[in-house]
Amino acid sequence: MTATGASDEGVGARGAPVNGPVDGPWWWARRRSAVLDVFLAAASALECLIEGAKFADEAQLPELLGLLLGLLAGSVLLVRRRWPVAVVLVSIAVMPAEMGVLLGLVGLYTLAASDLPRRITALLAGMSVVGSWVTSYLNVQQGMAGQQGFRPPLWFAPVTSVAVGLLLTAPPVLWGLYIGARRRLVESLRERADGLERELSLLADRAEERAEWARNEERTRIAREMHDVVAHRVSLMVVHAAALQAVALKDPEKASRNAGLVGDMGRQALTELREMLGVLRTAEGPAVRGASAPAASERLAAVASRAGAQATERDRPAEPSAKPSGGAPAAEPGAPGAASSGAHVPEQRAGEAAAEGPHLAELADLVGQSRAAGMTVELTVDEDAVAAGGAVAAEAGCRYAARVERTVYRVVQEALTNVHKHAPGARARVRLAHRDGELAVQVENGPGESGAAGAGLPSGGNGLVGMRERVTALGGVFVSGPTETGGFRVSAVLPVSPVPAA
Repeated sequence: MTATGASDEGVGARGAPVNGPVDGPWWWARRRSAVLDVFLAAASALECLIEGAKFADEAQLPELLGLLLGLLAGSVLLVRRRWPVAVVLVSIAVMPAEMGVLLGLVGLYTLAASDLPRRITALLAGMSVVGSWVTSYLNVQQGMAGQQGFRPPLWFAPVTSVAVGLLLTAPPVLWGLYIGARRRLVESLRERADGLERELSLLADRAEERAEWARNEERTRIAREMHDVVAHRVSLMVVHAAALQAVALKDPEKASRNAGLVGDMGRQALTELREMLGVLRTAEGPAVRGASAPAASERLAAVASRAGAQATERDRPAEPSAKPSGGAPAAEPGAPGAASSGAHVPEQRAGEAAAEGPHLAELADLVGQSRAAGMTVELTVDEDAVAAGGAVAAEAGCRYAARVERTVYRVVQEALTNVHKHAPGARARVRLAHRDGELAVQVENGPGESGAAGAGLPSGGNGLVGMRERVTALGGVFVSGPTETGGFRVSAVLPVSPVPAA
């Protein structure tokens, strides 16, 4: 809004610049505004020239003085957008000379349409009414005095003068107020639209940032899953290969067994890697991109677990179907006697939960792989917690959520891999404690043997970070650090609630 209200760009009511494109000269916002004001000033100057010459003749003044006064007064309309108050004051000042009708009309309109306070508009409009009334009243009195036979009533001159004053003041003021209010409304709507556009742009930027964050988070999860799945098995391959190199000449039979284990591990790693890459290709398809990306790491876990379960079933020797000698029943998997062997969750659930990723029933197989690589590993379950009723036992007909079991499995897997890397020849102990409302796991190893040769496994430094991220994502607590005996301890506690088995 400008000083006059006739333009929404340019200069403000007090001469302050207004935001917006300005392509006109001086204080005009647009060239057409300048052309309009020049035309109005020329018309007003022509009118004032004629009326100024008449006024100079009646007042017995030099005609040149009257023409100069009329030219100066009429040209004031050039600055109506910059100084509307000055234009109205000049129009009021030249009223006694009976000139500046167009000047007064345009000036009052410009003043009413501007952003000036309404009290100033009302004051100047009132002064214009009074000036017009006085001038009209004097003219009426002079006219009646010049006509000998005309005797109007006493109220005729005042009423006629007021009517002329209102007629010359009210229409431009009311029209200017209407135009100014309409332009302010349009400007307000435009500002609201611009604000809404900025908010939408900001929301779009934030949505893009959230999408980018989600993509990065998903990449991190997929990388962590691939690291947990493939790195462990490849680490075991390297350990077996180092043992093979050490005993190749001394014990050919043991070297042959290690070579077979290396081949089996390699085939399992290739199978898991091939299936995981297939999952990633499927998730990148245009038809399922939006739905598959959030579940990519879950599918990777399921693929890795299924491949590992198949490889384990191929390598597992056949178990006798008959009961143990003496007719004694086999120990229940959830009983305290079976707990010490690490088979706390029933093994028959492995096939049912394979699609949900690795679970607690596979911990025994995971420990067995490390034992086959030459590590001394002990797997125990907290018997006190089992006796207290906090265990996920088979007779209770329930198990933990798939994410919880998968996280515990990955923590144990990564901890054993770190033992292979950093403490060759060390003894390790895996403890699993089922408590009321939480599941705790601890992997602790002693110092590595001084004479044991390491396998030379590289370390990326992401193992502990990945374990911590997995545990904290489920609201758990993760602690790791060296022990007083020179070993290393990894502990994790997860809040859980038993889930009925299908």
